[in-house]
Amino acid sequence: MTEQVEARVVLDDIGAVAEIFGRNDEHLKVIEKVLNVRIVVRGDELVILGTAERVNQAKEVFGQLKDYYRAGNRVTLRDINYVLKAVQGGQKNTLAALARDVILVNHRGKQIKSKTLGQKKYIEAIENHDVVFGVGPAGTGKTYLAVVMAVKALKNKEVTRLVLTRPAVEAGEKLGFLPGDLQEKIDPYLRPLYDSLYDVLGLDVTQKYLERQIIEIAPLAYMRGRTLEDCFIILDEAQNTTPEQMKMFLTRLGFGSKAVITGDVTQVDLPRGQKSGLKDAQKVLGDVKGLSFQFLTGEDIIRHPLVERIINAYDEGQLKAHGE
Repeated sequence: MTEQVEARVVLDDIGAVAEIFGRNDEHLKVIEKVLNVRIVVRGDELVILGTAERVNQAKEVFGQLKDYYRAGNRVTLRDINYVLKAVQGGQKNTLAALARDVILVNHRGKQIKSKTLGQKKYIEAIENHDVVFGVGPAGTGKTYLAVVMAVKALKNKEVTRLVLTRPAVEAGEKLGFLPGDLQEKIDPYLRPLYDSLYDVLGLDVTQKYLERQIIEIAPLAYMRGRTLEDCFIILDEAQNTTPEQMKMFLTRLGFGSKAVITGDVTQVDLPRGQKSGLKDAQKVLGDVKGLSFQFLTGEDIIRHPLVERIINAYDEGQLKAHGE
């Protein structure tokens, strides 16, 4: 029988206790289950019982959670699951490293930070490269963080304008049945970009910038024939571009500009048989210096914990369908 050991962790902040324990101690229960340890609460002290390896992992988890809370962060179930995976993978100071780096403060005074190491690498790539591809599943923050970095560049006067664009895949018959003029027909496809801007800048500032054309949100077709200088350009839903559209977009880049291309290659909505410009770019541009491809995964998903499990289930289903 493996020898059982005991260790103690002191939580000397009542706020930390509430955050780390979670509602009805749900965080503690998850930690106990995942690490196969027993946790006994004695006031502000935790007694951890289990094998030496598991107890040490639990101590590391609680140490990171304490540092994360002290840096001004709320502790969510997603954070608990993330730090558990990191510690089990032998990574230390994961949450502490994320807690320190504030990317931007939004209009409500909320600090915007990377929530995973994948997001942190994505942000660093945007800071250090003029063209970055952010590829990954839904919920990994690809578009939102690109918008945050665009607003940051604008506030720091690194660029003079923001240009946000998406391909309007259903730009034919279905759009024709929607009421309104062309802009009103296309706006539903651009809504996620508006939502990100509203969250970062607020409604009033976003509308002011749109009116003054400091921010432009337009379908990809509007980019043809233009040269964009001193701009931060975001191409969202890039998996729905054709190779020709992707080439057209990338060659719009002028002096002093930066481009971020985001997409999910598992959600291509192009007609059957049509090659995705994002998939094609990964093959064609993989060795081009100055570009950066950042691949986010299920571990970077920051939505409801079920989202990661749903995506994994679909991925496994696709593998089985292809006999892999």
